[in-house]
Amino acid sequence: MSGALLVDVLKRAVARGATAADGFLVEERHFSGLVRLGQVDTVTHADDRRLSLRVFVGQASAAASTSDLSRESLERVVDEATALARITAADPHAGLPEPGQLIEGLPDLDLSDPTGHDLAPEDKIELARRAEAAALAEDPRITNSEGAEFFDRQARYAYATSHGFEREYPTSSFGITVSPVATRAGEMQRDTWYSTARRRAKLDDPESIGRTAARRAVRRLGGRKVKTTEVPVIFDPENAASLLRAIAGAASGPTLYRRASFLLDRLGSRIAVPRVTIVDDGTLPGALGSRPFDGEGLATRRTVLVRDGVLESYLLDTYSARKLGMTSTHHAVRDGAGVSVSTSNLMLLSGTASPQDLIKSVKNGLYVTELIGFGVNGVTGDYSRGAAGLWIENGELSYPVEEVTVAGNLLEMFAAVEGIGNDLTMRDRTVSPTLLIGRMVVAGN
Repeated sequence: MSGALLVDVLKRAVARGATAADGFLVEERHFSGLVRLGQVDTVTHADDRRLSLRVFVGQASAAASTSDLSRESLERVVDEATALARITAADPHAGLPEPGQLIEGLPDLDLSDPTGHDLAPEDKIELARRAEAAALAEDPRITNSEGAEFFDRQARYAYATSHGFEREYPTSSFGITVSPVATRAGEMQRDTWYSTARRRAKLDDPESIGRTAARRAVRRLGGRKVKTTEVPVIFDPENAASLLRAIAGAASGPTLYRRASFLLDRLGSRIAVPRVTIVDDGTLPGALGSRPFDGEGLATRRTVLVRDGVLESYLLDTYSARKLGMTSTHHAVRDGAGVSVSTSNLMLLSGTASPQDLIKSVKNGLYVTELIGFGVNGVTGDYSRGAAGLWIENGELSYPVEEVTVAGNLLEMFAAVEGIGNDLTMRDRTVSPTLLIGRMVVAGN
């Protein structure tokens, strides 16, 4: 159904004068059940269909998108996009990938759970209720909750070109998250824990999610500021992953050709210590970021972004690759009407030290468990974000810290990596082990 609809749309674009066109269609069904203090708060069922269309008239192009897939709407979108392309200035870099570059057979990446969505809504909500109940029972200081949620999502992605190419694939995803509130002497602290997976059976059990969330909230009680100092900083896996996102953003084609990246002209140069290897791999079976092909029909693959500290690759779609005189790395995604660049499964490869060993190696420093705000300058790499966590004294986590800022420069930070944990877990699309950076400014009082 998805592919046939796309083919019809593209035939109309060619009939209206397009010399080439492609389309990307997403059909998804989403369920979400939120409970708070055991009571159902909100339940959401949603069905959504979105079509993104690109048409080319020579080397001029236009893009359009719609969620109304009625015949009248699709005809109007095609006609308007084709008319717009006719009056748009030509761009020598515009155009589809060469037909011979497109994926042939589809690999089985285990992205869909055929029976995992079969639970009744009441049973899905019960999973969220169990997670929250476990959090509330874990510690007497857990006295409230911002809720627990179960969600599942089924989607089908289809891509076609006017050259006759058409492929599609289904996906599933599931998640449980819980956010308990800890109180003591009038102070309140909240934290969150979650589990996500392609298959429902791969989710962590709700009770373990709730207990972990509760422990994370309780350990924040009694948070204090520290005096401004320069010390080692350890990022827990969830927050270390945000550093990888910043590197990937600077390595993306659109950022580079706009000359707004601190990685511009750095290909082949050292940007981190040799122990750092960062990989983006869209071919991992069952992983949340895996996909058989990108937003332009090119087969996803394993890309080494940084190898042994050296920047080895950028992240490019067809257009940005042509602008930069390079070739696509198969990282195109459909972003609304147009095409942008995104990672699949981005990871910092594991080291050999346990997180406990990394903590023991620090005499005084900060263990970061939360980052706040978006203080990363993509042009310079300067980094400054609000943070909370635990202070390290003599190799032990000693007391909670809040209302501080961690600051540095991303290139200097990756040049100062002194330890990488052995705790890499594929629990999200971007993942990292625990990461020890030898020196950063922690600004407080």
